[in-house]
Amino acid sequence: MDYKTIAISDVHLGSKGCKAKLLVNFLKNNSCETLYLVGDIIDAWKIQQNKWYWHQSHTDVVREVLKKAKRNTKVVWISGNHDEFLRPLIPYKITFGNVEIANQYTHIGIDGRRYLLLHGDLFDGITRLAPWISFLGDRAYDILLTINTKFNWWRHKFGFGYWSLSQFLKNRVKRAVDFMFQFEQNLASYCKRKDFDGVICGHIHRSEIKTIDGVVYMNSGDWVESCTALVENYSGTWQVLEWHMIQNEKNTSSN
Repeated sequence: MDYKTIAISDVHLGSKGCKAKLLVNFLKNNSCETLYLVGDIIDAWKIQQNKWYWHQSHTDVVREVLKKAKRNTKVVWISGNHDEFLRPLIPYKITFGNVEIANQYTHIGIDGRRYLLLHGDLFDGITRLAPWISFLGDRAYDILLTINTKFNWWRHKFGFGYWSLSQFLKNRVKRAVDFMFQFEQNLASYCKRKDFDGVICGHIHRSEIKTIDGVVYMNSGDWVESCTALVENYSGTWQVLEWHMIQNEKNTSSN
């Protein structure tokens, strides 16, 4: 499919949880004029934890992105908290293989609306006020992903489809976290003060499109579990693509 804009985030290349093969499939089957990488594309935290994992499929993701950039797709990489090593480079306007690097960016939609693009970690009370809690959460998340992989192996053996244990648990925990730190509301309020019509972000690994106090809030989700992307159609409408589900449906219909 061809889209005006595609936004993906929280890929976490360099971690075992990254669904790189599925992302390569997505990038090969979808084109766009502008591709936004909305933070946490590379998981540099894994280097600090001595848990760096790099499969050939991770290299393939990088190649597909660079290939798009070479073929006149505008690619903008927004820094996140897991790839914050980019942030000191941003004032020098460094590019990587025709990929522009930024802390935040302004996207003008087909309908003329102004959208602020940023990862969102600076609006997360846990990351901003207590980084060590976020670090512990990352370690716990790794454990859940390991359990989830084994759990789904057994589900597959008995003919059941993929089910995310960690996503199931995190959605319930995140409701309390979002309420406490008002991540979405803080982003919407900031955009409203800055006269933006909407925001495109990532960080919390939960894709969503909704309106908060007149501001369009859009989250691109992640490529660790949900495998989602935000796309802007040439009609000017936005939607969430759940690539994991789309591929499951294709496989089911072909059998």
